[in-house]
Amino acid sequence: MSMRIAFLKGHGTENDFVIVPDPENAIDLSPAAVAALCDRRAGIGGDGLLHVVRSAAHPEAKAMAAEAEWFMDYRNGDGSIAEMCGNGVRVFARYLRHAGLVAEGDLAIATRAGVKSVHLAKDGDITVGMGSARLPEGDVTVRVGERSWPARNVNMGNPHAVAFVDDLAHAGNLYSPPPFSPASAYPDGVNVEFVVDRGPRHVALRVHERGSGETRSCGTGACAVAVAAARRDGADPSVTGTPATYTVDVPGGRLVITERPDGAIEMTGPAVIVAEGEIDPEWLENAVR
Repeated sequence: MSMRIAFLKGHGTENDFVIVPDPENAIDLSPAAVAALCDRRAGIGGDGLLHVVRSAAHPEAKAMAAEAEWFMDYRNGDGSIAEMCGNGVRVFARYLRHAGLVAEGDLAIATRAGVKSVHLAKDGDITVGMGSARLPEGDVTVRVGERSWPARNVNMGNPHAVAFVDDLAHAGNLYSPPPFSPASAYPDGVNVEFVVDRGPRHVALRVHERGSGETRSCGTGACAVAVAAARRDGADPSVTGTPATYTVDVPGGRLVITERPDGAIEMTGPAVIVAEGEIDPEWLENAVR
């Protein structure tokens, strides 16, 4: 890996990412390389990595190239591949605007969970069409220490277990994945959200993200939480015929989630670019040995 590699650093409600622009998909980002870059002490540091590639140049996104020019090749902080990251999409869109590759207004971004519609507002907020939620059948339980809770199984293109608790401290340190059962509910692991009420249609969460540990925010998690809360509260838009909007406080800020009667979910929140520079190729080669 002798070429010099540009990078940026950005975050959405403090869910932070290393951004690697690579329009022609010329950079081999191995899991070890991603993990080294996301290391907070020995690398740049981030909850994950946003590999910015033209859809036509990536084998997983070629079929979406007619709908979306850009593909978010998202990686978790441990180097594993993820289907989708809601905060990541907002930061990805902010990077495209920062680089002059798109204008304010509407655009489409390809992800492993399909093409996402994005709107970049003049006030800086970014709204992402997150698709619709799937609610797999079956009871799920999550545990922390001696406590256990029933959890709602919500799939937002990636899997979530949403547990309503009395106190967010009950989630523990979230360094390691909270145990869940049955194992068959999430064969590839799961993002676990612990949720408390703050007021009418206003909740707060802590989250363990699969492959990253506890993060300051999780966009798909906030959507999953809003969906689970709406079902719990009897505010299912497909039944009531009216949109349900929830304010979701995350440790890093605030997101607003709206689910519409047709099942479409929109997430609105901020995203910022904080730094840019170059990765030293010698350091990266040594880091992955």
